[in-house]
Amino acid sequence: MPLRYIRSLRKVKNIMKKYYDIHKMTDNPFLNMYQIDAIDTKGNDFCYYFASRNDEDKIKIRTRSIKPEGIVIYAVTKEEQPRLVLIRQYRYPIDEYLYELPAGLIDGDEDPGTAAAREMKEETGLDFTEYTGGSECYRRPYFLGPGLTDETDSTVYGTVSGRISDALTEDTEEIQVILADKEKVRQVLANERVSMRGAYLMMHFLHSETPFAFLE
Repeated sequence: MPLRYIRSLRKVKNIMKKYYDIHKMTDNPFLNMYQIDAIDTKGNDFCYYFASRNDEDKIKIRTRSIKPEGIVIYAVTKEEQPRLVLIRQYRYPIDEYLYELPAGLIDGDEDPGTAAAREMKEETGLDFTEYTGGSECYRRPYFLGPGLTDETDSTVYGTVSGRISDALTEDTEEIQVILADKEKVRQVLANERVSMRGAYLMMHFLHSETPFAFLE
């Protein structure tokens, strides 16, 4: 086989391979930084960094799993004109209050619906009942920001009842609960700092005749 052809094959092989190794760089309880010894499209080496909530042997680059680490909760009140459950929460990385939907991490072997009920109770004091109608494709895990993290989350839909309470809120969480009608949601989207996933679900709330119509 001609030497020129062998070199060409090696070059193609190197370009097809995307990384050599992965190194865990931190040792924190909830989130850690990893370095990928990566290869660019020209076959050159470079370092790529990402954050993960997973243990070193369970990061998604190794497992290829899309199992969700967390959930976001789209919940409405049981009223003739339903209101959407929003939270206004202080976020340390931006030193600002952000409008979001209730959300949290899945504990152990919890299913997303169970995690949603627990997180809703902890963050708002409200009781959550899962809505299981509509297409399952809207409940599957999706990646949050693959340029930054391997985390996937699922969305859980449902209704709430009971009274707002901060009795179960953690000391590290500063949360205000808002039951927002469509006018309030419009004001939030127009004027406030809002999480991306919260913003998209707020848009669905605004443009659906019934709270879960967009799931059909």
